[in-house]
Amino acid sequence: MQYEDLRTIKQLAASNPAFTEGSLRWLVFNASSNGLADAVVRVTDSQRPKVLINVPVFNRWLESRRMVDRKP
Repeated sequence: MQYEDLRTIKQLAASNPAFTEGSLRWLVFNASSNGLADAVVRVTDSQRPKVLINVPVFNRWLESRRMVDRKP
């Protein structure tokens, strides 16, 4: 893992306006059932946990779910 590839939910939403912070939080909350778990990095410290997203893994996850336009 390249640490420079990690973004907070807020940073990822700011750089990708197609995703709101709320939609990203929903995806992270459901990561174990939607396949996104590999992209989520949880870090704990003495204050509170931090959730980071590994951007290249997130991009691969997103690409794997892209719908292909099929014409009848």
